Amino acid sequence: MDVSISARHVNVTPRLEEVIHEKIGQLDRYLDALDYATVHFDEARNPRIADKEFCEIVLKGRGHHLRCKVRAPDPFTAIDLAEDKLLRQIRKLRTKLHRRHHGTGATIRSGVDTQLSNVALVDQMAALDVEEERIPQIVKTKRFHLGPLTPDEAVEKMENMDHGFFFFINKETARSAVVYRRDDGDVGLIDEAG
Repeated sequence: MDVSISARHVNVTPRLEEVIHEKIGQLDRYLDALDYATVHFDEARNPRIADKEFCEIVLKGRGHHLRCKVRAPDPFTAIDLAEDKLLRQIRKLRTKLHRRHHGTGATIRSGVDTQLSNVALVDQMAALDVEEERIPQIVKTKRFHLGPLTPDEAVEKMENMDHGFFFFINKETARSAVVYRRDDGDVGLIDEAG
């Protein structure tokens, strides 16, 4: 897997690069559909933040997109935490792909179904050393009227309901949109492309 490393306010040492390639660059052995990884480090300049190192990793390949963000006291710990998160995500994806193919042991490789023996599949799953994880189910459904709102009005409604996001019709664009609370405390806006 190709690995791209970038950093802001963090010195990426040769040893750190080596660890990234050892841990993140080898994740494609658990899901061979992964082709590319981007690893980005940043350091918080706020003295009140305990875990100053921020690491974001994105894995892509053949229609799959896995992403994780972690904070840690140092970049090496951040890579360890990110590897654990990504392994859980890969495990869920493999389980989903396995179930999609009705227990045949099939996985997607280059857009073509390729059969893996059940023994090989079990061996690869065991290598993750992660317990069987339950795939989330939809347990609650809400219906509400989507009246047109400005993004500022949507942010106000989100804050009033104490939710992490709010879906609405953007009055300015007449398209679906979402405002959401970001990790840095600010608010993001996702607007449907026209």
